[in-house]
Amino acid sequence: MKASVKWLQDASFEGQSGSGHRIVMDGPPEAGGTNSGIRPMEMVLLGVGGCTAFDVMLILKKSRQQVEDCVVELKAQRAESEPKVFTHIHIHFVVTGKNLSEKHVKRAIELSAEKYCSASIMLKNSVEITHDYEIHEPSKMRGS
Repeated sequence: MKASVKWLQDASFEGQSGSGHRIVMDGPPEAGGTNSGIRPMEMVLLGVGGCTAFDVMLILKKSRQQVEDCVVELKAQRAESEPKVFTHIHIHFVVTGKNLSEKHVKRAIELSAEKYCSASIMLKNSVEITHDYEIHEPSKMRGS
């Protein structure tokens, strides 16, 4: 896997992934940035969320669960002093679908955390990572 990061100006950088996708990263004004892009540590957090969401959805589809929506909400705490690493990440799954099996949802999250999610597994020795979930039935449209 390869990537590159090019300085644009001030505290702004453009990252390019090996697959050709680009993203702008920038710092807050107090650090010389213009707040025109995502922060690098936010990208780390999003990477964890995207990785585990990908796993959970793949596992649930293979389990023939009728998932209609999956939202992963992440909250991270950082150390007070430099380096301000993550000390705790909480991952909350909101899974919506018809007749979803709680057993399947719970197992998919466990498999992601313990076996498949490279991003969170890479961090787990230095960051406390916790998970929980809620399951919802799809809302019926009004008037139906």
